[in-house]
Amino acid sequence: MVESLIMEKMKRSATCGELRVSRVGQTVTLNGWVHRVRDHGGIHFVDLRDRYGLTQVVVDADASPSLREQVRSLKFEYCVAVSGKVRRRPDAMVKNDLATGEIEVAAQELLILSSSDTLPFMIDEAADAKEELRLRYRYLDLRTPAMQRRMRLRHELTLAVRQYLSGQGFYEIETPTLIKSTPEGARDFLVPSRIHAGRFYALPQSPQLFKQILMVSGFDKYFQIAHCFRDEDARGDRQLEHTQIDIEMSFVAKEDIFALLEGLLVSVFQSTIGVGIETPFKRIAYDEALNRFGSDKPDLRFALEMIDFSAPAAKSDFQLFKDILKAGGVVKALVAPGCASYSRKQIAELEEVAKTYGAKGLAWMKVSGGGIEGGVAKFFEPQREAVVDELGAGEGDLILMVADSWKTACTSLGAVRTRLGADLKLTEGKGFHFAWIVDFPLFEWNDEEKKWDPAHHMFTMPQERFLETLESDPGSVKGDLYDLVCNGMELASGSLRIYEPGLQKRIFNIVGFTEAEAERRFGFLLEAFRYGPPPHGGIAPGLDRLLTIMLGQSTIREVIAFPKNTLGISPMDGSPSEVDGRQLEELHIRLLPPKE
Repeated sequence: MVESLIMEKMKRSATCGELRVSRVGQTVTLNGWVHRVRDHGGIHFVDLRDRYGLTQVVVDADASPSLREQVRSLKFEYCVAVSGKVRRRPDAMVKNDLATGEIEVAAQELLILSSSDTLPFMIDEAADAKEELRLRYRYLDLRTPAMQRRMRLRHELTLAVRQYLSGQGFYEIETPTLIKSTPEGARDFLVPSRIHAGRFYALPQSPQLFKQILMVSGFDKYFQIAHCFRDEDARGDRQLEHTQIDIEMSFVAKEDIFALLEGLLVSVFQSTIGVGIETPFKRIAYDEALNRFGSDKPDLRFALEMIDFSAPAAKSDFQLFKDILKAGGVVKALVAPGCASYSRKQIAELEEVAKTYGAKGLAWMKVSGGGIEGGVAKFFEPQREAVVDELGAGEGDLILMVADSWKTACTSLGAVRTRLGADLKLTEGKGFHFAWIVDFPLFEWNDEEKKWDPAHHMFTMPQERFLETLESDPGSVKGDLYDLVCNGMELASGSLRIYEPGLQKRIFNIVGFTEAEAERRFGFLLEAFRYGPPPHGGIAPGLDRLLTIMLGQSTIREVIAFPKNTLGISPMDGSPSEVDGRQLEELHIRLLPPKE
């Protein structure tokens, strides 16, 4: 009955965001949700909302008794249809901050399409609700203006990416979702085959191998808005499933890839949020990024650069520093401006941040009264002026130091730098700061297994100057791989690819992949490389991360319609969940009891 009434006379003729004074006098029908109801002495005001906006509906005191009875029964989030005449609001009631603020609709008919239970949180107060509650009732959270704007921008961004890359001659080509399990850095999600007992598909961590095969196939400009799956611990900028803008090109150098991505970002930032971006982006070598900022994804919105404090430390009376330096370590220092007022508790909190990244402790001293005091200051007293001058510290500053191996000292003090940037509000209102991080190590030493692992993936091209020393000195080899970072977040990662079978075999040997294992895991790609593969390379910006940066959010969960929580659980639908025993039998699976 309700459906036929909508089709016949209550079907929407205008959205709740489109009416203006030019429509005054017209009869319209609105469909939407009751955002708010107010009774002002017999005159009822209903704020009606849909994804386009909000319109004030008025049921006047002289309206029909049935209409007035209906409006009195309305509650939050009832879904209704309203038909009435558009009229101008009285001057005193005009709302200039509302797109429809100059008009209202005088209701003539009202139809309740569906009712709503008591809400777990108010729609206009959802941002104040606990995240777990928002995820449990995500369909309500998605009704909020903030989430509606984010989903709209996600659509506009995706469309802008497609338009730009298509305009550059790229084809959008889909690659499979059920693929062969291959090692790509994280655990695969496995999908058992019902038909082929004991065999499994994997969900793709990325379309890496297939996009390389597309290059062999002659599609020299490929892209895809790709859904990717990685069985890893969730955190602010990670989810078990995420979306990336996957790009691969043939016959290119990395300069071509940099130029393409910079052009893409200039275009989408301007067309979606109206922000201009300066290019070319800065380029910072990996070693330099760690030395100066303690991170390979440095936040460049604030300075606070780290300083090598090894020389002054060697001259000090602090034996712990001297022992670490003698063992080949370094001492890194950071000056926190105006933080000499920090309490012992605040400094201890910073120390815990450093320890999280492997530091054994965080040494400190304060600049006060023209000298240094507190913490380890007594060990540096004979050279206090030189220390303050070398660090560029000023009155009221706090000096923080970590002594350890080079990488641990850099990354742990870099984490402290990031924490200070947030605590001191150094990032607020600073816009978007992009940089290319280049000259990454090609290999990383795996201390547990006593072997070299690929830093990126096994198909990354080593820089030509290191080809002669690949086997003799893997630790010094730099790869033709690169990351794009923005505001302290890794936005994209990519590389030039190995396409010559002999060089690929050398890489496999270094990382301990036997020829038989390589054939078993990657045989189809290696076989394709026997048939005239082109030089190629690519990059894959994370769509979720890009949106997070554009909107100034702290987690990608805020820009994904139905994300998992930090435990990898969906509070809304209860996944992951147990399945029926018959399903397991069909898949030839028997569950083991949980480990003690």
